Amino acid sequence: MIINYKIGAEKYAILIKDKIDKSLSNKINSIETDKKVLLVYDKKIDKSLIDQVIKILKESGCLFIALEFQGNKKNKSEKSLFNLLDIMIDNKFSKKSIVISFGGGVLGDVAALAASLYYRGTIYFHIPSTMTSIIDSCVGGKTAINYKNIINSIGNYYHPHTVFIFNDVIKLIPEREFISGIPEIIKCGLIKKNSILEILKNKKKKVLNRDFKTISNICAETLKTKIFFFKNDVYENKDRLILNFGHTFAHAIEMATEFLFTKECYRHGEAVGLGILCELKYSNKKKNKIFKDTIHLLEEYKLPIKLDMKIFNNKKQILLNTIYKNIFLDKKKISRYPRYISLKKIYQPKIKELDNNDLILQTINNLLK
Repeated sequence: MIINYKIGAEKYAILIKDKIDKSLSNKINSIETDKKVLLVYDKKIDKSLIDQVIKILKESGCLFIALEFQGNKKNKSEKSLFNLLDIMIDNKFSKKSIVISFGGGVLGDVAALAASLYYRGTIYFHIPSTMTSIIDSCVGGKTAINYKNIINSIGNYYHPHTVFIFNDVIKLIPEREFISGIPEIIKCGLIKKNSILEILKNKKKKVLNRDFKTISNICAETLKTKIFFFKNDVYENKDRLILNFGHTFAHAIEMATEFLFTKECYRHGEAVGLGILCELKYSNKKKNKIFKDTIHLLEEYKLPIKLDMKIFNNKKQILLNTIYKNIFLDKKKISRYPRYISLKKIYQPKIKELDNNDLILQTINNLLK
């Protein structure tokens, strides 16, 4: 399956394939390149998958450097960025050389930023390896590192020439990580009319078994939805903000739980599921059909619908206050109140402000019961 899309005059592609195959070398051979390649891969990825990609690069006649990368938040840094740039400079890469990242969101962000900066832009391919990166961050062009303890403080927008999604990779994603990608998929099913929710509801067994046809359809529908919202608003001035549905509360939950326990308690996708419920609750005041259907779908995939207070012992009030405080630190905030995505009717999202403090607290409190 191929998804072609344009941003302005530039053409981009997403290839969804069952197995790692020669589509990578075919793409390299179809473009103007000097065949110098920097392959940066996450150390968590199964070695057999890395070996397959390396074999394809060798067979296509590429002169390549393979670099292992640990895709954690600590390495989303200027040190990692300049390490990649140093390698390209030391090996005399040109503007027609290729950077290939094989990993999740952190590696994608750093490698894409390096590719965008080297000679003001060299060729960039991405092979996403986590479920969240496969159905969300692999497209859209956001690149960044964290600097001076500020998340994504240095970055720009640089779109991958081609994204390669391989079911070989999806099959080896750990179970919790795979499932935690589901809320980002649900998000896209709620904000725009498509077949996503029907697939999740009616083909649950095939989704969980990672059946290629089912998974490729979900990936395609989700990524097409994301492209719809960002292609005419790359810099997130209006429509692209809708893709943040659930994220105002989700980021606040992530930051609060990590602050209290100094470790990741909820995966990003799990927090997004909780955030979606919060924004639906705040939008509608009462539990409407969308809210109930979303809870049911999250439960079907064994995703959290409440914060587990057994984990947090007697820290309920501290947790509530910390989540509340973090909401007002949200990056989408441009005035007195933070913005969120309201959804009163399915497929009709609207950008609004969280301007009712009592209702914010009530919404968070509902999550803690």
